[in-house]
This record gives sequence, structure tokens and C-alpha cells, in this order.
Amino acid sequence: MSPALQGIRAKGGDIMVGVHAWHVLRKDLGVGPRSPIFLYAIALPVILTLLIRVVFGSLFDPAPRLGIVDEGESQIVQSARNVEGIDIEFPESAAVLMQMVENNDLDAGFVLPTGFDGALQAGQMPNVQFFFGGQSLAANRVVLGVTMVDLIREVAGSPAPIEVETVTVGDGESVPLVSRLLPLIVLMAVLIAGALTPATSLVEEKEKRTLTALLVTPTSLGDVLLGKGALGFILAMATGVVTLALNGALGTNTAALLLVLVLATLMAVEVGLMLGSFAKDTKALYTIWKSGAIVLLVPVVFFIWPNLPQWIAKVFPTYYFLSPLFDIAIRGAGLADVWVELAIGFAICAVFLFGVYALGRRMEATLAAT
Repeated sequence: MSPALQGIRAKGGDIMVGVHAWHVLRKDLGVGPRSPIFLYAIALPVILTLLIRVVFGSLFDPAPRLGIVDEGESQIVQSARNVEGIDIEFPESAAVLMQMVENNDLDAGFVLPTGFDGALQAGQMPNVQFFFGGQSLAANRVVLGVTMVDLIREVAGSPAPIEVETVTVGDGESVPLVSRLLPLIVLMAVLIAGALTPATSLVEEKEKRTLTALLVTPTSLGDVLLGKGALGFILAMATGVVTLALNGALGTNTAALLLVLVLATLMAVEVGLMLGSFAKDTKALYTIWKSGAIVLLVPVVFFIWPNLPQWIAKVFPTYYFLSPLFDIAIRGAGLADVWVELAIGFAICAVFLFGVYALGRRMEATLAAT
């Protein structure tokens, strides 16, 4: 055995720590922007968010959109603000309102002329302008029409002929599909950046034999794993934060969401280091990734279709950061509500750490034997 490879074996008991990890990280940060996986990890959250929010958003989020221009000081404006289930905007003029309706930025627009309330209360029938967009959904037109009639009757002092009581059936929770897709977007962003990036980098180093060359220097395998893990951690945290911000979820409970993101990123990095240590080449890595990623992605199905038996999702490790993330970002929960899931998630990360260690030792032995 060559002295160089004997050097690899000699450093076998020091694979988890090292002072040269920073040099590995700095090198990977320097070459990272030239890697397709690195660029893909950065672009993926933006592409997914645009795809879901822009292309499909109007189909999945059919809340009626109404614009009101008040040329006087109508009580209808205040009453409209309290209407639930309708997105209401107040354009500055009738011309702006009509333009927004024509552009399908609003389903309908309503112009209240000066003295509208007084005319109604005097028993008159003032003229109003009510515009409907040609691209608006028929259901939204009906909802908006009935709502405006109800608001007008309230100002006129004429009671409605019927009283509507809203009864919610099922589990009492109605979350828009776009919001239920948030775990999928975050999971994809974190996995690609946190797992696939360090795994690919590690395998490429093995294929080019630069890893063997690196290990004959004072740099240990622990330094290499730590440096590449740090690269995945930084990239996954950045893409995770960007994903939450793009989807308007970051402001609900930022500190709690960042803690969940740390858990998600740690888990992804450990998965990536295990994959990179185990796979002998790029082909094997992507074969394992295609089959194994399904296991990591399964829990998102249970957020998209919440009527499925939720206990099944708890079998999969990614559930323990996806569930807290969904509860905090969408349901407004706090850390006190999700600490059990977070504790289990960090415990899983501790177990995964043994896997990183074992597969790292295996890779080290393989490199020394070749």
C-alpha cells in the first residue's frame, strides 16, 4: 500500500472534526456557481413558486375579488370591509376600477355615487355602475352580486327576506390548495440544496479522484464531510428562507419558522452526506435519489389531501419538520404547539448522524483499498 493511502487510514479515527473544513467549504463555494446542481438549487424555489402561484393560483384560489369606488361617504364601504370570503380593493377612481376589471385583476367593480346612502334612505332608486369582468368565474359573479344587494339593503333599512346561517361540515378547516402546496415547495427547495448538492459534490470528488488527493494532505475525511455539509446547510437555509418569503409565509412567526428550517436543513444535509458517501459514482447516486426521494416526499401528500389517514405521514422522517412548518406558517401555531414534532425531528437528526459517521468510515475504507 502506498504511503499516501496509508495516510488515509492513519486519519481514520478523526473523520468528524477538523480544522480544514473551512478550506473545503471555501473551495466549494468558489466552484459552486459553475455547477448545474448548485444553480438548479437556487432557481428551483422561484420556478416552483411562479408555477404554483402565478400559473395555477387563479384556478386554485377562486375567492371573489371586488373593487369599490366610493364617490361619497357610503356606509357600504365599512360594511364591505367586514365581509368574509371576499377580497375587496378600493381603487382611486372609476377609470382605474374599470381598467382593473378589464385586466382581470378584479372580478367585479362597483361605483357608489355621491349621496347614494341618502337617496336610498329617502326611498329613491339611485343609479349605480356595477362592472363584471368577462374572465371572472360565474360563481364569483353570483356571490358578488348577492353580496352587494345585501349590503345595499342594509343601508336602505330593508331587512333581507331570508337569514343565511353558515354551517361548516367536515373537519371545520378550509385551507386553500395553494397553501397546502407550501410543504412541497419548501421540501423540494431544502432537499435539492441541502441533500443533492453536497452528495453530488462528494461523488464528483470521488470520480475525479480529487478526494483521494485531498486526503493525503492534512485534511481529514471529517473535514471534507463538514465542509460539504456546511455548503449544503448554507444553501438550503438560503433557499428555504427565499421560498418562505416568496410564498408570504415568513412573517407569521419568523423565529419559529427559522428553527423549523434549521431542523429541515440538518436532516437534508445528513441525507446528502450519507448518499454521497454511499454512492460510488454519479449514476448510482441519481438512481438512489430517484427511488429514495419518494420516501422523503410522501408526507406532502397528506397536506395536499388532509382527509387521508394522517398517522401514515408520521412514519416518514420529513413529516417532523413539514408538520411544524405547516402549522406555524399556515395555521398560525407557535413553538409551544409543535415542540413535540420538533423534538422528534432533532432526535431523528441525531440518529442520522451515526449513519453519516458509519458511511463515512465505509467510504474511507473503500478509498484506502483502491
